[in-house]
Amino acid sequence: MPRHSSTQPTEVELEILRTLWDHGQATARQIHDAISVDRETNYSTTVKMLAVMYEKSLVKRDDSIRPILFRAAASQKKTQTKLLKGVMQKVYDGSVGSLVMQALSSKKATKEELAEIRELIEKLEEGQK
Repeated sequence: MPRHSSTQPTEVELEILRTLWDHGQATARQIHDAISVDRETNYSTTVKMLAVMYEKSLVKRDDSIRPILFRAAASQKKTQTKLLKGVMQKVYDGSVGSLVMQALSSKKATKEELAEIRELIEKLEEGQK
């Protein structure tokens, strides 16, 4: 049975998206140069990845100029929210509490992160009154 292609970004695709979120837009060469710092890959592989990402609607491209410019189709926050909702549903049966408890217990949070979390909880509690 053929596997359905996912619209979710893979690990490599997320690296490419991070580059685009950081730079706004970039050519295939600029993207390749950025990701090849941490990953040994061929330029042709980067171009192929961008084509796959275009088919998955993860990137948009401007074909009216040369070289072609790529940009992320969605913001980093929107993509992170979509991925997190998927993980929360698949792994934690949709439970926000279970997800947060696991996240907080799996890695020590900094004082600053804990302060931000407390502030967010207070804001959420204010909205429920």
